Amino acid sequence: MLVFNRLYQERQLRMVKMLLSQINTLKEEMAALSDEEMAAKTEEFRQRLAQGENLDELLVEAYALVREADKRVLGLFPYDVQVMGAIVIHQGNVAEMNTGEGKTLTATMPLYLNALTGNGVHLVTVNDYLARRDSAWMASLFQFHGLRVECIDNYQPNSPGRRMAYAADITYGTNNEFGFDYLRDNMAH
Repeated sequence: MLVFNRLYQERQLRMVKMLLSQINTLKEEMAALSDEEMAAKTEEFRQRLAQGENLDELLVEAYALVREADKRVLGLFPYDVQVMGAIVIHQGNVAEMNTGEGKTLTATMPLYLNALTGNGVHLVTVNDYLARRDSAWMASLFQFHGLRVECIDNYQPNSPGRRMAYAADITYGTNNEFGFDYLRDNMAH
């Protein structure tokens, strides 16, 4: 069983590295785009989704776009290992990263990609400080792409503000707040 797991992990890692290589090949192409051209990509991606493409088909181009936007808007360019973490997260797996390794920046890529569906994306964190800080810090990046960002922790439960926060393209919050909102919404009377 251990050999099987190692072989599976090596195969998965090769696939992630292949996607990273494809993303890196688009670095200069994305750098050549104007801010307006970059911002227009969001609508282009949404149209491509409506025409039948799926998120996995958009991943390489979307991640390359967000990586360049991270540099322009935030002054931070995600390292390869952060891009690899972002790929793993989009695939529904866990990317373990230590404090200070850039989880907030890593999350920008899968958050953007999955927000393209229009269904809303939630980023769950463990404390309200991180939820508020990260939503405020990353808001300019996502707004650059025409997306709306909110933090449920800024609003009282069952308030119009909280409902508005849940309607955003990207919603930050804590595990406790998301969990209790779910329970409140699904209580039997």
